[in-house]
Formats: sequence, C-alpha cells, structure tokens
Amino acid sequence: MVVSGFVDEVQIHVRGGDGGAGAVSTRREAHVPLGGPDGGDGGNGGSVWLVADHNVASLLAFRDHPHRRADSGRHGQGKRRHGRAGVDLEVRVPAGTVVQGLDGDVLADLTASGDRWLAARAGQGGRGNARFLSNRRRAPSFAEQGEAGEERWLRLELKLMADVALVGFPNVGKSTLISRISAAKPRIADYPFTTLEPNLGVVRLDDGPDHAMADMVVADIPGLIEGASEGRGLGHRFLRHIERARVLAVLVDLSPLAPHPPATQERILLAELAAYRPELLDRPRLVVGSRADLADLVDHTSDPAAMDWTEPTVPASTGAAAAGSEGSDGGAQLAVSAVTGAGVGQLVGRLGRLVAGARTTDPTRDGIVVHRPEPAGITVVRDDDGALRVVGRAAERAVALSDVTRPDAVAYVRGRLDRLGVPRALVRAGARDGDEVRIGGFSFDYRPDDAPG
Repeated sequence: MVVSGFVDEVQIHVRGGDGGAGAVSTRREAHVPLGGPDGGDGGNGGSVWLVADHNVASLLAFRDHPHRRADSGRHGQGKRRHGRAGVDLEVRVPAGTVVQGLDGDVLADLTASGDRWLAARAGQGGRGNARFLSNRRRAPSFAEQGEAGEERWLRLELKLMADVALVGFPNVGKSTLISRISAAKPRIADYPFTTLEPNLGVVRLDDGPDHAMADMVVADIPGLIEGASEGRGLGHRFLRHIERARVLAVLVDLSPLAPHPPATQERILLAELAAYRPELLDRPRLVVGSRADLADLVDHTSDPAAMDWTEPTVPASTGAAAAGSEGSDGGAQLAVSAVTGAGVGQLVGRLGRLVAGARTTDPTRDGIVVHRPEPAGITVVRDDDGALRVVGRAAERAVALSDVTRPDAVAYVRGRLDRLGVPRALVRAGARDGDEVRIGGFSFDYRPDDAPG
C-alpha cells in the first residue's frame, strides 16, 4: 500500500487570539485612600496569517489537523500594568495556494513565496478603567472586556506553480521523462495511472556564459483521459495544476501500444484543455512524441528527434499560441526517448527558449490578489425571532464592558452609541416600542424616547 504525501485541497479552521480584558483598579496608598483609577489595558490577541513558502510542497499538514489558533492577549492589572499581547501565528502554505470561503468566493491568491494574507484578525484588548477617567467620571468602575478573535473555516486549493506542464495520456512516459531531465524521482511502472499526484522537477540549463536562466520548474501532471474536463478520472483535480504553467509540453505516445494514433491523442488533449479553460490554448506549447525508442515510423537508424508523423492534427489556436507554439501544425515534430536519452537535449533547449520568452510577458505571477472588503460602519438586521441586531465592530465594542449595570457604565454606553448613530439606524430599520435590540452579547428593550427627535 502506498500512502500519498501530496494533498492539494483541504478545509482549515483559523481563529485569531482573544484580546485580554482591561482591569478595574483604584490606586491605594498609605496616605492616598482614593488615588484614582489605575487599571491597565488588556493585550491584543495574535492574528493568523497565511504565508506562501516555496519550501512547502503540499497541504498535507492540514488534512488531519485543520485547526490553527493564535495566542490570546493577557489581562490588564492594577498600577496601570498592561497585559502582554498575543503572538501572531504564521501558517506556511505552498506557493500557488488559492484561499476561498466555504461559499466558493476567492479571498486571496498566494502565488509567490513570501505572499501574506490575514486569515483571522486578532481581538483587541479591552481598555482598563483608567482610560475612562473624565471630568464627569472621576472614579470609573468599569473596564472593557477583550474582543474575541475572528474565526472561520476556509478552503485551500493548491495550483502548482511551474514553468512547464507535461500533459498527456496515462502511461505516455511523462514520469520517465521528468526523472531523466531533473532530480525528481516519481514512481514509474508500465501500467496506466502510475502517477496519481503531480511531481515537480527542477531542470538545470546551460544557457551560455551569462547563465541568464539557470533553471526551470517542470510539472509532471497525472495522465488525462477523454472527458477529463467533465471530471472523468479526477480530471478537474489534475487540470487545475496546468492553469499556472507558462509553457505546455503536450506528450503523445509514438509506440504501437498507444491507445490512439499520435494525431488523435493531440486532438483529444487539446480539446480537453480548451473545454476546461479555453485560454490554455493561448499558452506557448510544444508537441512532443514520446517513447520514440518503441516507434516504428521511419528509419530506426535515424535521429529520433527527426521523426515525424504525417496524420493531420488539430489546428493551432490563434493569437499567442500560433506565435509561441511549436510542432502544432502537423509538420515535423520533436520526438524523444526518455529511456535512451535520444532527443532529450533538444527538448530541454526548446522548452528553455519558450520559458525564457514566457517569463518576460507572463502576467500570472504578480503576487497576492485579495477580494475581501473590510466592513465599515454599522447595520441593523432583524433576527429570525424578530429581534433587531446591531452589527458593527464599533458598536459591539461600545457595550463590551465588565459591568454594564453601573450608572456610569450605562451613561458611557448611551453616549457612545449616540455618537455612532445607532438610535437613528434603529429608527430607519423600523424599531418599535418594546422591540428587543441586541448588540454583541448585550440586549435591551427599545424605547422611542431613546431615539433622536
């Protein structure tokens, strides 16, 4: 039994650390019986950040342990001693990780190593009673509670970041080829679907004395079958890893064991790519005849790289692909044998030139994309039981006090909500005498006298 170490789709739960509570304390000294409030503030919690790291190859670490929580802040103390802040938690994910909400909305795209995204915001620490001292409140008897850290479930999806994607039917020789041109050691056997997970290999290039391009990353994509774009054979999961490749190397099997003639293989593969994402046909691509050592096409004594097959293939796509593709016009094709090494040097050179050109124009590596507007202000919604709920961080903070039954605390809450415009918002929402109003964990009965005239 072989246990896969590659996971490309998981759900994780992230929670920011809670803020510490502010302290209620009064300064007391031998000759100063009531020296005024001196409660310190609670520390802020830590936030949870997702950080792309090229040293992380898979989402395996989250499969059985999906929960990630940052440190909470410490509570404040007397003598104006503030609580220690919680430490941020950095969660390392592979470069190429797409972050989605459970509703499928894309929240962030961490395409390059070092990209960071705030996954769960820390809770703010509460203010101690010393912060509420004023001319009208000489001895405030309340403090703020710490704010709870943000928590939610997220869906992570990995799309491999590679310069070249090897695309072909199962058992076409992709794994053997990547093991020949790189240090990657994929599992290789002579039966379909040997490769059940993508493999990445780094190919060293000898590009002249200036070494302008020292290497390229090649991805061995698990074999595609007809209908992959509709999900057959885990097609969607495999096709996902082709999306970010700069160059496509379409491998067709030249051996007599192939299920279809080379031209038919190419036509099916390109049709599947077009059905999944039509723009994939606009990528530079090279059509490669694989397993040429088993082919019986022309003179076996000739150079396999010079072999050609004469059946018509699917026409090259227009635009960028027509200019950047090689071997997609049914003419002379590049044929290789990963077993003997014939044609492999030419293949690496031609792929290197395509990658060099694509790197100058590729717009897909521009860094993090965030689709997460920060909520602002307050809103009023009606719960299922008819109660009105005031939603908004500022309003929820205004009522998060250690003791809202104290007269000075009630006066503070009323003044703060007035300044935030909560009474007006309740009137606009249709609040009526006696309606229950909820703000955070605090609730009260609405009275029209509380609303502005």
